[in-house]
This record gives sequence, C-alpha cells and structure tokens, in this order.
Amino acid sequence: QVELVESGGGLVQAGDSLRLSCAASDRMFVIGSMAWFRQAPGKERTFVAGISWNSGSVHYADSVKGRFILFRNITERTVDLQMNSLKPEDTAVYYCSSDYRGPDIRSSGAYGRWGQGTQVTVSS
Repeated sequence: QVELVESGGGLVQAGDSLRLSCAASDRMFVIGSMAWFRQAPGKERTFVAGISWNSGSVHYADSVKGRFILFRNITERTVDLQMNSLKPEDTAVYYCSSDYRGPDIRSSGAYGRWGQGTQVTVSS
C-alpha cells in the first residue's frame, strides 16, 4: 500500500520559516492532485494549499496566500510546503493528502490517502 510520508514540522517563533515535505512511498503511484491540510486542536481539518499534478496549477487558502509556497518535484514525486512569516494561528498538525477523487481540490473529502501528520507550533 502506498504511503505518504511527511517531514519537516517543528517549533518555531512567529516570523520564522519552516519547510514541510511529502513523498509517496511508491514512485509509480499515479498522482492526480496533492494537497496540504491542517488541523488545529478542536477545529476541523482545513485546506492550506494544493497542486494539480498534470497542469501544475496551484491553489492556496486565503489565510496563507503570499506567505506559503507549494513546490513539487516531478521526478521525486514530492510536494514541499515552504511556510514563511509564520504566525501563532498557523499552529496545527499538517497533513499531506493524495489519491484525489474530485471534484473540489480544497475539500478534504476529495482525497483518499493521507499522511500521518506533522506538528507545526508557532510561538508568539
């Protein structure tokens, strides 16, 4: 079974940067879209950024637009999330997702496969 492996979380101060990485354990895994979601304690899992693998088009949540950048490595089949100017409200567990089934790239219900999550904590 293909797994999504995340890395790069940690504890930082407000204004700092972090880079998260997500890789599929099987490089032959066919990717439709991949996305990052996050879930803060007591809150729902929400969309952060996603990329349509075939077209390369990238989508961002309004809350991270201009601060976060999503990169993909086609050869390695990885998707990185560069997070800049971090704020305390960015604190959450960040999840990588794939196995996209449509129709809405921003919906958690559109994805069939999830990583284990990586904790990002931003102190003020």
